[in-house]
Amino acid sequence: MLDLHYWSDQPMEPFFHSHMFYEVYYFHSGKCNYLIGDQIYELAPGDLIIMYGMTLHCAKTDPSVEYIRSIIHFEPTSLQPYIELPHAQNILQPFQQLNNYRLRLRGEDKAEVERILARMHEYQKRRDTIGDNRLRLAFVDLLYMILDHCEQPLLNRNRQEYSSEKEATVQRIISVLEENYTDDLNMELLEERLHLSKSYLSKLFKEVTGVTIFHYIYTRRINEAKILFLMQPELSVTEVCFRLGFKHLAHFSRLFKQYAGMPPEQFRKREHT
Repeated sequence: MLDLHYWSDQPMEPFFHSHMFYEVYYFHSGKCNYLIGDQIYELAPGDLIIMYGMTLHCAKTDPSVEYIRSIIHFEPTSLQPYIELPHAQNILQPFQQLNNYRLRLRGEDKAEVERILARMHEYQKRRDTIGDNRLRLAFVDLLYMILDHCEQPLLNRNRQEYSSEKEATVQRIISVLEENYTDDLNMELLEERLHLSKSYLSKLFKEVTGVTIFHYIYTRRINEAKILFLMQPELSVTEVCFRLGFKHLAHFSRLFKQYAGMPPEQFRKREHT
């Protein structure tokens, strides 16, 4: 599977989602904070993000600015023939080892990516076998460019830079949430851990991410529930409920349906039938 989308539209309300495939996201223009797992990226034109799909991610955009991006979804197994060619390299390595990572492409690097994406769009519009194969080859070329730019990050995987003090502060909040999202969290605990007032924490988090702290916590728990249902089918709905920090099954079921679109029992059954 290889799906390429080019979207130019007015921003939507931010919503968290995840999927089983890998993703390449390229930001053309607009104003956007992109939240992926426990990382926040304040985007600028030329930013390219690689994503391991099962990580929860969400775009928070400015409604007054047109939001333009290219998104490629693909199954990693579909690229296996290209990895097995003589002298080929593992073009999936950045996804496998960095999981989710932003490249800040500028100048000729930015222009090169946009040329490749433009070619891919043209090949996709052909809707024939030759066009489909040229689309895949252009995508492999893009992945080799990504691999080239990820050489240093792969050697230094723990480096993280922040574009603003606000972003760094929210990153600290998210790190605490990620460490404790299955616990009985409350604003008083966060205030104590982060040495910041409850009102400031709430306001700053919403400003940078577009969602509230508890929306993030509940979405993180529901996303983890989906993963547990997928990866550990022997777990019951009740076991998953309490493992993720919910005190009442009814509350878990209501939120799961709200965020996932169906009750947890139905989701669990659908994934293993």
